[in-house]
Amino acid sequence: MVEKFLTVAGDPATLSLTLVVLVAGTVRGFAGFGAGLVFVPFAGSLIGPRAAVIVLWAIDSLPTLPILIPALRVCNYRSVLPAAGGVALCAPFGAYLLATADPLVLRWGMSGVVLALVVLLGSGLRFTGPRRPASAFGVGMLSGLLGGATQLSGPPVVVYWMSGHEAAAEIRANLIVFFALSTVITGLSFWANGIFSEAALMRAAIAAPVYFVALILGQKMFGFASEKVFRRVALGLIVAAAIMASPAFDGVLR
Repeated sequence: MVEKFLTVAGDPATLSLTLVVLVAGTVRGFAGFGAGLVFVPFAGSLIGPRAAVIVLWAIDSLPTLPILIPALRVCNYRSVLPAAGGVALCAPFGAYLLATADPLVLRWGMSGVVLALVVLLGSGLRFTGPRRPASAFGVGMLSGLLGGATQLSGPPVVVYWMSGHEAAAEIRANLIVFFALSTVITGLSFWANGIFSEAALMRAAIAAPVYFVALILGQKMFGFASEKVFRRVALGLIVAAAIMASPAFDGVLR
């Protein structure tokens, strides 16, 4: 086991992956979102899309643990639980695609999904319909499919809850609890489809400390400029990541 860990740690791809983690964590820290949008396309080009999804799943789940317990007392379960139910229904289908699709097709798909989600986040689109359990379930289905296939489940629910009139504390709690539940659900889907790999989990163990430091760095950087400026910078970095990490640029990146 130690020998395998040292082999993975000494892999040139691991060093490059660590640099990507640093950027992704910093973006998440100062913009509040975007780690997966930066990480998945670039990491997919370095270690393959399946391993990239597992590494992100592992490193992006731990930071929510300290804030999950207080969020459980604030979130709106009437909206969160149907959304999580939608994830439970569709995440296995997404995980099946991740397990069976051609890696090159997956990489093209991931880059395309990232660009589409960036357009969605930057468009100012708002969900104006009534906040019924059925609508939350539908949004959760979309998030589950994206999360299972690409670990990019966030934007649909972010748009859904941020476009309402709920208090900021409730929206934040909804997202925290939803992501905690979806992490468990997608993890089970990954396990059922045999997507977890020893090498990916080892890379996650190496990357996790860097990710935590990057989150803190991004949070501190946020104080030097307005939220609007940093979100524009974050979206710009995400677009660059999606384009440069697509298979069209393999000759440049490698």
